[in-house]
Amino acid sequence: MIRGHSAWAAWRSNATHDLTPEIMGLHGFARIVAEAPQDPLALIGRAVNTLDLDEAALASYFHQLLLTLGGWAQYARYKLWQAELRGDTDMTLADLLAIRLLWEESLYLQHQTAITHQWAAVRADHGSEALADADDLVDEILQEATERASQRELAESLAMTGSQQRQDQPALQAAFCIDVRSEVYRRALESVDSAIQTIGFAGFFGVATEHRGFASDTAEHRLPVLLNPALQSVSGDERHAAQDQTTRFALRAKRAWGRFKLAAVSSFAFVEATGPLYAVKLLRDALGLHGTKAPNEPMPRLVPDLTPDARISAAETILKAMSLTARFAPIVLIAGHGANVTNNPHASGLNCGACGGYSGEVNARLLAGLLNDRAVRAGLAERGIHIPQGTAFIAALHDTTTDRVTLYDGDLSEAAPAGLNQVRTWLDNASALARAERAARLPHADGQADIARRARDWAEVRPEWGLAGCKAFIAAPRARTHGCALDGRAFLHDYDWRKDATNGFAVLELILTAPVVVASWISLQYYGSTVAPAAFGAGNKLLHNVVGGIGVLEGNGGNMRAGLAWQSVHDGEKLMHEPLRLSVCLEAPVEAVTAVLEKHPQVRALFDNRWLHLFVIADNGQLAKRYAGNLSWQDEPHGSD
Repeated sequence: MIRGHSAWAAWRSNATHDLTPEIMGLHGFARIVAEAPQDPLALIGRAVNTLDLDEAALASYFHQLLLTLGGWAQYARYKLWQAELRGDTDMTLADLLAIRLLWEESLYLQHQTAITHQWAAVRADHGSEALADADDLVDEILQEATERASQRELAESLAMTGSQQRQDQPALQAAFCIDVRSEVYRRALESVDSAIQTIGFAGFFGVATEHRGFASDTAEHRLPVLLNPALQSVSGDERHAAQDQTTRFALRAKRAWGRFKLAAVSSFAFVEATGPLYAVKLLRDALGLHGTKAPNEPMPRLVPDLTPDARISAAETILKAMSLTARFAPIVLIAGHGANVTNNPHASGLNCGACGGYSGEVNARLLAGLLNDRAVRAGLAERGIHIPQGTAFIAALHDTTTDRVTLYDGDLSEAAPAGLNQVRTWLDNASALARAERAARLPHADGQADIARRARDWAEVRPEWGLAGCKAFIAAPRARTHGCALDGRAFLHDYDWRKDATNGFAVLELILTAPVVVASWISLQYYGSTVAPAAFGAGNKLLHNVVGGIGVLEGNGGNMRAGLAWQSVHDGEKLMHEPLRLSVCLEAPVEAVTAVLEKHPQVRALFDNRWLHLFVIADNGQLAKRYAGNLSWQDEPHGSD
């Protein structure tokens, strides 16, 4: 790329001087590029005419060309997606298509006589409807049968009468992200004391913020990528001005040193001069002797702050969406999650998807601060949500790699609540249980003591399994799944449709249009990386080289790879992700779900086109209705056959 130029312009500038195509037999290619239109759309139109493509063939043909570009085309589509969210556009994808078409056009003109008949057949294939053959039909039947068997197991688990939650005031409430890894920890935490209640909610906790970390001007979108930031936040305030400046100087020096180490020329001198001095660091890293720390920047704050009425309205909306409007415990944890790993280019894939691939402590701390505000509580009381004076909201961060939970109780403006030491004990016990359960699935992990070591090991390709195994999304009261061992394979969103009905099912609409969509992306990423790793996976993690800070190459060349590394879905002997389409289970009236689907055709298309399954849970816990497409439903036999 040339700074300030489009991909099309930058490529043309380079290709007019590149003799490689000439050497390989494509005569006059540099001249062809030089004479090509400056507007990529004009080139696309010209190439379509040259190749004699009709409108019916364009979608299939263009799609095939872009697939040959792998991760580059996918990254370009991401840039277009981000621009569309801003109401703008981006031409990178069209630029790449124009480049690809100019090659096609040039090759066709040079060899037109020899390939006329074959090209006519190819055009006809692109223009015709794609039909399934016998093998495709068998595969579809087997896929459906496998998924129905899994759904039958899920139905049996939901219909079982598990341990019942206490109806009195809980001693602790802990809100976790709906991430499947939280299911293991929530179940462990609830098992250490029956007075503990856990809640599932999307891990950005309704705080869609563009955040600048301490001593940084980088804007981090800590929100689901299908949303635009509604707020801005920053870590620290004027009290941290001196520390901010000192930290900035230190970071600049570190970046300059890093550029010197990695530059094309100075890197050789660096190794010669200082290589032996790194022996201790190499030994420490190889043995995993360095510690891991949770993020601990100064408390984040909104800039500018919301008006008092807006703060109250935001708190009311979030609490209602969490189905948390009564029976507040003395301590309520708002627990985001992140992953502390070493030497992992795909680390963001282990962090919080609802926070844009960042860890979730910023959002948790912002929400806890909002709900601890006495003026906000007074306003909530006027709107019918009464938070006891003694209730304290405390932000936390669940490290999904080590299952350690860090509390940000230092953010409290008042003294820590009396029961906080007991909470720490509960968390420690739950962490031990969760680590023991996870260790049984990790290769070469002999017990929970190995979990933290694996996170520090720079050669460990499987520090955790991430969301491998995800197969279901359940939006229902926690009582529906309390005591059910779902093995870290279900997204769990707390939802009470009876409370939501008075609000016109606004929360149900939010769940279907945001968390379900993000969960579908995650599920399909794991699915594609498992069943078609060459097209949708990232290849062998041992061979990865980071390119441009946006992706990886497998080895030292080829296309940029997308998706997940093979080691993320396979343990070396067998698949660890069972490729199932996600089953979305909602405890809500059929009529309400249908109304949301009718209102949002893009969400409905996910189910109509069979990317996801959709079920409604009845009051008795049975999967009562299965979505059959086209806004119709059929009775589900409750897994009895």
